[in-house]
Amino acid sequence: MTNKDLANLIFPDVNKTIEDYEKMYPKRNLKEGAVVTRFAPSPTGFVHIGHVFSSFVANKVAKDTNGVFYLRIEDTDQERIVDGAITNILKDLKDYDITFDEGMISETEEKGNYGPYLQSKRKEIYHTFIKYFLENGMAYPCFCSKEELEEIRNAQEKRKDRIGYYGRYAKYRRNSIEDAYNRIKNGEKFVIRLKSPGDFAKKVTVKDLVKGNITFPENDMDIVIMKQDGLPTYHFAHLVDDYLMRTTHIIRSDEWVSSLPVHVQLFQMLGVKPPKYAHLSPIMKDDNGTKRKLSKRKDPECAMHFYHKKGIPTEAVKLYLMTLANTNFEQWMDANKDKTIDDFEFSFNKISKSGGLFDMEKLNNISKNYLSRITAVEFYDMLLNYTKEYDVEFFELISKYKDFTIGLLNIERQQKKPRKDYSSFSEVRELVWYMYDELFEKHEKNYEFTNISDKDEIIKIMKTYVEKYYDEKDDQQTWFEKIKDLSEEFGYSKEVKQYKENPDKYKGHVGDVSMVIRVALTTKSMTPNLYDIMKLFGKQRIIRRIEELKRNI
Repeated sequence: MTNKDLANLIFPDVNKTIEDYEKMYPKRNLKEGAVVTRFAPSPTGFVHIGHVFSSFVANKVAKDTNGVFYLRIEDTDQERIVDGAITNILKDLKDYDITFDEGMISETEEKGNYGPYLQSKRKEIYHTFIKYFLENGMAYPCFCSKEELEEIRNAQEKRKDRIGYYGRYAKYRRNSIEDAYNRIKNGEKFVIRLKSPGDFAKKVTVKDLVKGNITFPENDMDIVIMKQDGLPTYHFAHLVDDYLMRTTHIIRSDEWVSSLPVHVQLFQMLGVKPPKYAHLSPIMKDDNGTKRKLSKRKDPECAMHFYHKKGIPTEAVKLYLMTLANTNFEQWMDANKDKTIDDFEFSFNKISKSGGLFDMEKLNNISKNYLSRITAVEFYDMLLNYTKEYDVEFFELISKYKDFTIGLLNIERQQKKPRKDYSSFSEVRELVWYMYDELFEKHEKNYEFTNISDKDEIIKIMKTYVEKYYDEKDDQQTWFEKIKDLSEEFGYSKEVKQYKENPDKYKGHVGDVSMVIRVALTTKSMTPNLYDIMKLFGKQRIIRRIEELKRNI
């Protein structure tokens, strides 16, 4: 009896060969240097920032080289699958402009010539490869029960040996073909294990594109390559899929570095060249002076819906992720304000080996800069989409007053140094509520008057201004000259410098009078340009605000 007989017993319906699949999935016709890479999540939960970061880098590398970026769903662990997870993955990545040339496009649909891209549909392909390993003595059936595996572990702990199924602890490694054949015939449950040729005493070195040369002991573990349910383990599926899909680069989190000895060995045993590996260090967080990995359990900012709910624009998140991905991007961005991420040339050499430190303040600053550079119409459209989901009342207001809102967002925008008021869409309402009568009427009024605080004086200034000086046709220079005239009428200097030279002569200066108008109309001492606010308000609204002031001051 031979290994082939055993393989035929286990896989009686497998008729194709590895060569057949190599013809079905030939080498890709791409230019030299083109990168073929993938994002290969498990459909087991929400998309977190680590997923977006690694897929963002992989997408960028593929685009820069006119290569291929595909989405493979690794669902071989059927017990952990979450309903709708593929849809959520696609939605979250699409939000960040991470798109795929091939792969899954819905829970059941895919595109591309190298699929299926859902691992559970590739069972026949995996069985062909596992059968090949069995036929060539590179794998064997293992009949260990949970109790037997526990006994092996206990023995290793007592002897202080390495934990695992290897060497003398590999109970069924030396089992006869006949015994294995008869056990399977009798219906005994089994898994298929790799018959590792590795020697733990020997070293192997792999060049990682991020971390450089990594040296580790050869793998000597007889890992499981097929589970009792007939599906492969992650390690073996990784071999088959990345080989047949012609992956050139595997870009993934460095939690997989420890798997390199197994993965490299599998490619060597198959007799093919392994892809290049790039292991990205995790995004870290400063936790009271101690750096730790961002946690899905502890840190809300780990989940991508955190950024959606907060209203940080996706482009700002992308810009921030690129600063974490390449250490020279921030300097490049400052020098190329008219360019986009697509114009930036990504380099593996510029990836931090230790992992970037998550900095919410820096993300907010990047977001402020980004939001200050886009047009008011672009800002409005994004704000509309955000409020439609997260603030229906404000959505209805800005929909009703579209032109007014665009005008508001455009204040001090189209200039050399635009205002940077907003870091997220969730802040907008709280920063501009006073501009909308519906919100102003029901909002608690806390007038932030400063140097001029006498109620009668304030009312007189406002009343005189509207009756004598206000003209909505005035340009900004004329408007301000009239504020100066108003100031002089009430005993305030027309110039700040004039007041400082002779403070005893005046009650204050033009800035104090401007502040009265600003606060009387908005309640706030800090607002965008007052002239522009008043242009948006118009005379009737200004009069109504003065009446509101009389009731609340």
